[in-house]
Amino acid sequence: MSASVDGLLVVDKPSDWTSHDVVARARRLCSTRKVGHAGTLDPMATGVLVLGVGRATKLLTFLVGADKDYDATIRLGQGTLTDDAEGEVTSAPGAKDLTDAAIAAAVATLTGDIEQVPSAVSAIKVKGERSYHRARAGEAVDLPARPVTVSRFDVHDVRRGDVDGLPVVDVDVTVTVSSGTYVRALARDLGGALGSAGHLTALRRTRVGGFGLDVAHPLAELEARQGETMPVVPLADAARAGFAARELSADEARTIGYGQRLPSAEPGRTEPVAAFGPDGSLVAMLDESRPTARSHVVFAPASS
Repeated sequence: MSASVDGLLVVDKPSDWTSHDVVARARRLCSTRKVGHAGTLDPMATGVLVLGVGRATKLLTFLVGADKDYDATIRLGQGTLTDDAEGEVTSAPGAKDLTDAAIAAAVATLTGDIEQVPSAVSAIKVKGERSYHRARAGEAVDLPARPVTVSRFDVHDVRRGDVDGLPVVDVDVTVTVSSGTYVRALARDLGGALGSAGHLTALRRTRVGGFGLDVAHPLAELEARQGETMPVVPLADAARAGFAARELSADEARTIGYGQRLPSAEPGRTEPVAAFGPDGSLVAMLDESRPTARSHVVFAPASS
């Protein structure tokens, strides 16, 4: 059985698998219990699921905050309990008179910095219990709006049809969104902005931060390689691909390794910075938001 390697394993998640299912399978394939993921994908969704293996699980906290790309299909004219195709239909006003121009105008109102009410079946806790538990039990869930950024909301195709006699419009889109944005909620809100209803019928995540489908491995491919070394992106390479980099001198690497601080290279940076030693190894993830940089986490402690 192959030994585990510290790094990121980027999986192209199949439909009908939960993120937890994929993590459980990766633990067996990588021969370690130390596997986590950087952002859940719903079971119906496919695409990029970034897994941390070994010490790279410490990188996941920072990757969760990365922006993401999705390809999606939004059905206008029907709303569901879950805002996607897996939930029961809760409203069916139809979409008989929706024009392409009206759809484009509504998309524009949902682009940029917006306030979004998360889906009622999200994992957000309400009085200690997950929102989705309350919603599926029939309880009305009132979640507060939160600021999110939709930096891209492109419409590729608009198709008109009907479902059991109900006129609907299916809209194929690509979105780029900040962490914490619910694409299901975008579908719901697009329908609402058009005086109708909406939900997702398909969702594929194509990028998380610096990791896209070009480096993602289908789960079936990984299972076929069971017993071999998994195609894990090494820790230092993963950090370089995902974050801003800072090169440290030997003395600076030692200082950070002892848990001490350094002057920030670019004070005011809000994103985490990956700091590398002269040998190319990942020393730490730094917070350079202030004049003095501190370590979020140290990967190479200095020896005494």
